[in-house]
Amino acid sequence: VQLQASGGGLVQAGGSLKLSCTASGRTFSSYGMGWFRQAPGKEREIVAAISWNAGMAYYADSVKDRFTISRDNAKNTVYLQMNSLKPEDTAVYYCAARSGGYYTTQRGDYAYWGQGTQVTVSS
Repeated sequence: VQLQASGGGLVQAGGSLKLSCTASGRTFSSYGMGWFRQAPGKEREIVAAISWNAGMAYYADSVKDRFTISRDNAKNTVYLQMNSLKPEDTAVYYCAARSGGYYTTQRGDYAYWGQGTQVTVSS
């Protein structure tokens, strides 16, 4: 599966952005999906993840109650709605997919990665 992330940009603190990640192929609904981010000089970390049918979702503590992950299997797309953005949310955001329908929080479990989209939050 090939993943294409979009929606990043520059926003002021307190603002919102919505990231999208569209997958190629016809088996999108069989993948667990995750959003990760990597800030300069830091490890890539999980932000949120969602199971194949959106029945389960995970959020990192740092984004709980601010970010929402969702998916539309008919459109082969997973979203990350980011509200109340903070300067510390500045990073390159990556979407990732893993076979089997369920997510994990470990980046090594994801075989497919998008190219990343830059999110910059100014103070």
